[in-house]
Amino acid sequence: MSFANTSGILLLDKPCGMSSSTAVQRVRHAFGRIKAGHTGSLDPLATGVLPICLGEGTKVAGYLLDGDKEYEFTARFGARTSTGDLEGPVVETADVPPDLEARLLAAMRAFIGTVRQIPPMYSALKRDGQPLYRLARQGIEVEREARTIQIRRLELLRMEGADAVCRVRCSKGTYVRTLAEDLARAVGSCAHLSALRRTAVAPFEGQPMHSLESVLAAPQAIPILAADAALPHLPAVMLTGEAAARLRMGQMVPCGDQAAPGLARAYGPGGAFLGVTEIQLLPGQGALLKPVRLFNHLASDST
Repeated sequence: MSFANTSGILLLDKPCGMSSSTAVQRVRHAFGRIKAGHTGSLDPLATGVLPICLGEGTKVAGYLLDGDKEYEFTARFGARTSTGDLEGPVVETADVPPDLEARLLAAMRAFIGTVRQIPPMYSALKRDGQPLYRLARQGIEVEREARTIQIRRLELLRMEGADAVCRVRCSKGTYVRTLAEDLARAVGSCAHLSALRRTAVAPFEGQPMHSLESVLAAPQAIPILAADAALPHLPAVMLTGEAAARLRMGQMVPCGDQAAPGLARAYGPGGAFLGVTEIQLLPGQGALLKPVRLFNHLASDST
């Protein structure tokens, strides 16, 4: 079976203990080594939704990086590790407050909204071309600039002894390991992650995930989302056959007087997705559609 024309997005349920890049390579191999890439990595110990763009679908990967994420995580109080999770050794211990649940519920309110967060040393951020985690493994710690993130929602789901099971919805660039450490500091203790699962990535909320085992066993049976499912925030522009042909040749084409400037999805006859375009308002010419990232294959085909 040929997967040469497969194009779209697969929502993988990444297993624990595997890097995101390894998961992508396993999926890519299952689909005949077609082009593939993920849209935001998960730590090896984390599980959950990892959108993987396949074939021509890789052209929309860059538009998925800014979407909100949702996680369920378990913060284990009383010990902080060098990595912020179960991988590293314990570097600090502290008493667990007897009223931990009440303190957490009170502290969480201050973390909702715009928050400044210092990225952890064990991260893929680079300093002078070196990933911070490589420096951390050498025992080197460097100053990191705080970043502005958005915490849309933060809730305590339940307590299990010294473990707090929580859910957070946050903007890109949020480190849940750091969030757990900051929460612990706010209640007078320390903590590390003992579990992390990404439960949603915008705009794919509510879409089913697929296990790596099922993908490897029967890739032809895995439903692939169309690439334009990643772009619901962009307006749609419908083109005639002639205009679609001109656009695909790299020409700018008229797109109507009511169009607002900015990125847009372009469709040809029959609703065929042409790719990402940009609406430009030019004096004396009105609204014109400029090609940005056009597709060679117009439809997802996994047969």
